[in-house]
Amino acid sequence: MVFSSHIFLFYFLPLSLLFYYCMPKRGKNVLLTAVSYIFYGWSNPFFTLLMFVSTLIDYCCGLVIGLSGPDRQRRRKTALLISIFSNLSLLGFFKYTGFALESYNQLFTLLGIDGFDPVPVLSFLLPLGISFYTFQSMSYTIDVYRKNGEYVRNFLDFACFVSMFPQLVAGPIIRFQEVADQLASRVHSLEKFSRGVAFFSLGMAKKVLLANSCGKIADTAFDAGSLHWLDSWFGIVAYSFQIYFDFSGYSDMAIGLGLMFGFVFAKNFDSPYRSASITEFWQRWHISLSTWLREYLYIPLGGNRNGPTRTAVNLAIVMLLGGLWHGASWNFVMWGAIHGLLLGSERLIGRKPFYFMLPKGLRVAATFVLVLIAWVFFRAETFAGALHYLGSMFGLVEVPVSSLLLDGLLYTPYSLLAMAIAALVVWGAPQTWDWSKEMGAVKVATVMLVFIVSVSVLSMQSYNPFIYFNF
Repeated sequence: MVFSSHIFLFYFLPLSLLFYYCMPKRGKNVLLTAVSYIFYGWSNPFFTLLMFVSTLIDYCCGLVIGLSGPDRQRRRKTALLISIFSNLSLLGFFKYTGFALESYNQLFTLLGIDGFDPVPVLSFLLPLGISFYTFQSMSYTIDVYRKNGEYVRNFLDFACFVSMFPQLVAGPIIRFQEVADQLASRVHSLEKFSRGVAFFSLGMAKKVLLANSCGKIADTAFDAGSLHWLDSWFGIVAYSFQIYFDFSGYSDMAIGLGLMFGFVFAKNFDSPYRSASITEFWQRWHISLSTWLREYLYIPLGGNRNGPTRTAVNLAIVMLLGGLWHGASWNFVMWGAIHGLLLGSERLIGRKPFYFMLPKGLRVAATFVLVLIAWVFFRAETFAGALHYLGSMFGLVEVPVSSLLLDGLLYTPYSLLAMAIAALVVWGAPQTWDWSKEMGAVKVATVMLVFIVSVSVLSMQSYNPFIYFNF
């Protein structure tokens, strides 16, 4: 089930809110957990069993760590290792088994070893959101072990935290300590609910009106083969808008749903394409993942404590693993490597890009171009396809005369209008987080209009799930 679907908008969400607000205070978490499991198991009930097992393991490990005390360090460490191992094993089995076997076969084929018999590549249905809820659940036991938060005795509260459907499938990644007090007691108000509706409606507009429209342009460009350099740049800019509005739209919808149920989640996007460096970009893009990687990977590796060179290496390692987290493909590894290289180089010259002498507007433009180049590997189906597309962008690929026919598909009035509006929102419009802080009559009318238009357009679109559902 996806947020931008009729069954969610007109059946699941209204009924969930109705039953939720009819429940007494002690029953609200019970109801929210129940509807979250229904939401998650809608497409495949088996997924709920995996999530429950992960939840139970981390809850028990948290109890062992919290109750053992400092004089039982071996027991605490064992519980922590069980939590980390179980989560990473679950993630690795479903997400990376096929990739590992395929890479193994490719390596031995490349080496030309005689008598090599390729291993059959296994394929598994990837459980939705497994990359998100395993990180989220695992962070709880790590925080308890570090004494950065208290362990929870109430299993239902912890189950509600892991399964909460607003941010279950594609984030933002929430740490338990951020919502621990809210799970115990939270405020429900008309002001909070109305702001939640605004977040949700604007997020759906980003997805339905902008992301999907830009996605059609990107699909046309990437499926075309050889392109004129201008067409290829137009296509990758369209994809950059698509993934931004798709993911930030989902985050807005998740934050809005959280507000409707009384929860306040942290901001996950902060106008990332306005960044003047790659370092700043990662302070603004997918903030919850950046924070998670910093707290649970970068700092344990040594962070910036061992000099600039070691810091650059740590950043490269983190981004390589961050790329692999996004998907089991060498394309994602290359995407992470590009960002790791850029982050490391900026750290070596004092947290500045190599183009730091340019005026800010040009620094923003240069950063955006670097992000675009990296996005090619994120979007292309194969590594060879990414290299070919990059060749098109820089005029290194022979372009057949027939490619001129693409102009009629890429530069339609509707496409140009969608791209223009997307650019205006990216670089000129206020953020949802700031715009929705005070809701007056004009803003309420705007939200209603945007919602009606989005639903109307949604009824004419084919099924188009959020991009990050694949991760």
